[in-house]
Amino acid sequence: MNKAKVAIVTAASRGIGAGCARELAARGYKVSLLARSQQVLTLAQALDGIAMQGSMAQANDLETLVQTTLDKFGRIDAVVTSFGDPLRPDLLDISDEMWTENFDLLFLSVVRIARLVTEPMRRQGGGAIINISACDSQEPELGTPFSGTLRAAMEGFTRLYAKRYRSDRIRMNSVAPFFVADSMAELANWAVPDDLMWGRPATYSEIAKTVAFLLSDEAKFITGTTLKVDEARSAAI
Repeated sequence: MNKAKVAIVTAASRGIGAGCARELAARGYKVSLLARSQQVLTLAQALDGIAMQGSMAQANDLETLVQTTLDKFGRIDAVVTSFGDPLRPDLLDISDEMWTENFDLLFLSVVRIARLVTEPMRRQGGGAIINISACDSQEPELGTPFSGTLRAAMEGFTRLYAKRYRSDRIRMNSVAPFFVADSMAELANWAVPDDLMWGRPATYSEIAKTVAFLLSDEAKFITGTTLKVDEARSAAI
């Protein structure tokens, strides 16, 4: 059996997910990637990993992802649940169908993948899961209604899961960044403040290094928390 650590990364064709895939592969992980875009297949090939096209919102896709990873590598040590940016409609313009679709994507997907990987992690002696949240998860903004409601629920689940499975040495944390981009051009449609701490947003690689730390044994006592990577923008303590 391959003894290299194995990481699943979702929404991995670009953005934070791709950044995490590259960082973890550079640290010796075998990576198993999921994304809707065909680009994820090219990235996986470049990283000597595997990939499939599919959606975090589809339970069958997650089942296939986890089983394919186990069939190929025999273990799962880490999971990074990353997501594409949800739409930003006006609050009461959101239909029931849109709420349900985003609930499946931003919350239920985390529950589903946790169900699938917990037993394999328990059998091998532990593991770690990182959920990519956002800094408005505890301070809802009208401009990002799905993030401010559904990611709050995701962080609550993160805490409950961590309590339930700490004796199995399976950790779950969330990372809640502010703006993340490799160039300001990517944020053209966002109201980016002009007083960013370093004069630019955090890069995908920089967020990925935070994720990699939380997955590592150096963070083995950190579980059930949300780490804000937001330049102290949040008022909540």
